[in-house]
Amino acid sequence: MALSAYSPGSSVPSSATVVEAGGSAVSWPAIFAGAAAAAALSLILLILGTGLGLASVSPWSQEGITATTFGVTTILWITFTQLMASGMGGYLAGRLRTRWAGVQADEVYFRDTAHGFLAWAVASLLTAALLTSAVSTIVGGGVKAGATVAAGGAAAAGTVATQVADEATGGDQDLSYFVNSLFRADGTAVAMPDNTSPAAMAAETTGILFNALRKGELPAADASYLSQRVAQRTGISVPEAQKRVTDTFSRVQMQARQAETVAREAADTARKASSKAALWLFVSLLAGAFIASLAATFGGRQRDTD
Repeated sequence: MALSAYSPGSSVPSSATVVEAGGSAVSWPAIFAGAAAAAALSLILLILGTGLGLASVSPWSQEGITATTFGVTTILWITFTQLMASGMGGYLAGRLRTRWAGVQADEVYFRDTAHGFLAWAVASLLTAALLTSAVSTIVGGGVKAGATVAAGGAAAAGTVATQVADEATGGDQDLSYFVNSLFRADGTAVAMPDNTSPAAMAAETTGILFNALRKGELPAADASYLSQRVAQRTGISVPEAQKRVTDTFSRVQMQARQAETVAREAADTARKASSKAALWLFVSLLAGAFIASLAATFGGRQRDTD
């Protein structure tokens, strides 16, 4: 039963609304009000932090903050955002809830704590719904990074082979060196007539190198065929052509291994960064739950005494 007036000896103002001990222990309007305020404040602070973070990073070398500093400040800002928003939401949930009449002090303390925790929980769900893409990026980054590490070798070899394949259509000049060097004519040798166009020759050679990279070695039949083509095209002897083919494939294979190492290191770094981000996000959320529960007790105490 709700009461709007009290005896002269009561410490509660006559304008307050009181719910007796037998009433509901949960004030959902106060919880939703605190959750809405917490979610809105979280969104505002996250946007502000994003703006400040982007403003502090410079694309020019030796300018702006380092990656380590950027990561630390991001963690600190997320924690600050969680504490501020959760504290505000918990305080409002405790301050706006209906006062319980005839309830012991310990029970009031527990209910205020529960109101703050529920306000934090609802606000967290609202924030997660608004920022689903950001949360999935953090959590899914570790899984994707692990898959990249597992498939690093194949991905690196495929990347190099694809880049080599671009040579026939005028790709990167640094990579085109591998194919073009095979058919570089010797100054003292006389090339044999060959009606095959340079583009077709480069495409055929690219296919052979691509297959060799996938297998991890250059088959003897392919090596012999390439040697004959190189000897015919450049005018050098077959033994010299064989050495050129072997040396060229060794350099391509070395570049593939270097690319694989770089890919594995980058994937492992991304996995570790994702793991740390998820861990610190957990810590900040846990701290937010504690602050919200604590702030609700202060708000409820002021609600009962003022």
